[in-house]
Amino acid sequence: MAKSGKPVAGGHARSAISGRFVTAGYAKRNPKTTVVEKPKKG
Repeated sequence: MAKSGKPVAGGHARSAISGRFVTAGYAKRNPKTTVVEKPKKG
């Protein structure tokens, strides 16, 4: 989960620059530098 305690769109948001997990708000403000990891199905 992100630092805010809420998963981002069913996955985790990670900064492409630092590699650290970030909040949903950060992911929305910085879509070009944030990777949202989607959960695997199955």
